[in-house]
Amino acid sequence: MRSKVKFRLLFLSLAIICFCLGVNFTPDTLNSAADKWQLGVISAVYFLLLPIGYWYCIIKIGQQKWWKLIMIFSLSSLVARLSYPAELSHYFEFVMWLRYPIIAVLLLIELYLIFSVIRGLFNARKLKGDPRVGAVETYNEGAEKTLTMALIVASEATNWYYSIPWFSRQHPPTIAHINLLSARRWHVWLMVLGCVVASTISYVLLQSWSEIVAIIVASFISYTLMAIVANHRISRHYSLYLLRNKLVINNGLWGFMVIDSSEISHVNRQESVIENKDDDRALFIGRGQTNVTLLLRKPVIYHGGMGQLPEAMTKIYLSVDKPEDVIAAIEASRNEAIDAVAAA
Repeated sequence: MRSKVKFRLLFLSLAIICFCLGVNFTPDTLNSAADKWQLGVISAVYFLLLPIGYWYCIIKIGQQKWWKLIMIFSLSSLVARLSYPAELSHYFEFVMWLRYPIIAVLLLIELYLIFSVIRGLFNARKLKGDPRVGAVETYNEGAEKTLTMALIVASEATNWYYSIPWFSRQHPPTIAHINLLSARRWHVWLMVLGCVVASTISYVLLQSWSEIVAIIVASFISYTLMAIVANHRISRHYSLYLLRNKLVINNGLWGFMVIDSSEISHVNRQESVIENKDDDRALFIGRGQTNVTLLLRKPVIYHGGMGQLPEAMTKIYLSVDKPEDVIAAIEASRNEAIDAVAAA
């Protein structure tokens, strides 16, 4: 497991523990000095410890943008608004009202950004293959925020495209299949069962409090069935293919890469065991021993976290079922891409 992934899991565990303990130990009133000290410690955890942890684990180690710090501050403010004593929680209500004028200004900018992204995706609607690939091709040279927004817009189309076989009937053929756990039949049925159980439990727990909220939450959880099916079909049928002289690597629905064939400097069959799996510039995809290695001329973005956690990679290690076919297809595509560049 790469160090970036380890630190993400570390922060996720830290956040869950801090919020669970904070909500359970937050005093109902501030009648005593002990209550004030207790709330002060909890506030320090919410607004000091967690942001520092997010900065170190996600921004510094994960090489993400500084502006994403607002996510953990917003989450801490929401928890404080819902759990703090009444004499303090109303201050967070004031903050919530104050944010609307700021959001109104930002919304105008974001609406234009979304409009331009949707217009670009609409122009690429006839392209074959994963809708996310069209987004990367359209905005690969643009700002990271624009591409992030484009991938958010394209993610919904991706779910529909892969979850319904008729939509993906003209999908480019795969050159091999990556050995992914999510490609197994038992895995998808287990995920479906878990989704149904989670939806049922959420409705049972919330319906006594609010029937409307129970229906909304249960419906939202049930809607993830589409993503579960799409994730399985991507992993099982479309994990590795070539599209317009670009190699598309799908690590299920979670992450993907679009690599121009001309940017692949070397591809070979990996015979030895790879010892160093902590290289932040190396990506390992597939269960089992790696049998195909790709070396890139320059860093290429791996769009993890459904496109929201970009990472630059220079080495790709794959575990596939037909390594010889992968090497032959990539070599042919690379030669064709290089010839096209030379002819231009």
